[in-house]
Amino acid sequence: MLQYITNSKSSVGVADQVKGVIRGGGRWIQLRMEDATDDDIRKVVEEIKPICLEVQAFLLLHDRVELAKTLDVGGVHLSQKGELPSKARLLLGPAAVIGVTANNINDVKAVRSLDVDYIGIGPYKESDLFEKETPLLGLDGIKNIDSDMQKLEINIAHVAVGGIKKEDVVDLLKSGVNGIAISEAIAFSDDIEKSTKEFLEVLKPFEKFKDEA
Repeated sequence: MLQYITNSKSSVGVADQVKGVIRGGGRWIQLRMEDATDDDIRKVVEEIKPICLEVQAFLLLHDRVELAKTLDVGGVHLSQKGELPSKARLLLGPAAVIGVTANNINDVKAVRSLDVDYIGIGPYKESDLFEKETPLLGLDGIKNIDSDMQKLEINIAHVAVGGIKKEDVVDLLKSGVNGIAISEAIAFSDDIEKSTKEFLEVLKPFEKFKDEA
């Protein structure tokens, strides 16, 4: 599975990024606009939500739990500085999708008993989605976390995130993750729609794992 994380540093506006990803077949959007006001985010959601609903794409907000409730989107992705997953679940209800971020197995263990739907594990490589001091995991780090999760019988869907390019996808999926989250490689591409299609094409052989999850 492919999650697209919007990127405010792209020369393409956030709403147009989402439209391009959806045209390319993407169906899982994380709206990340960290420095934007609630009103700015509201305007983008009002523009893209009908499109997401039309194609049944998940639309999550990054960290803005109360705003996600107000705008009635699909859920939230919580950074490590964000709201507690338990509080987000209480506010958003049982149907909301709630994702969290993890950089090591202790981060994973901290949420194992909470009602979260997926974990974003990263950064895989250098990425502006993470603070510069956050340790890079690389392929071995991702593999080790997946292996530890299996040993501990932590059966939460997990996706790799952070600086991922098309040539990284196969090795990452073979490492045990259930999917990938992409920002820069699509947001900064010459053609967002085409780039999304290319990522999805690489992911096709692994779709069976999504169906089994």
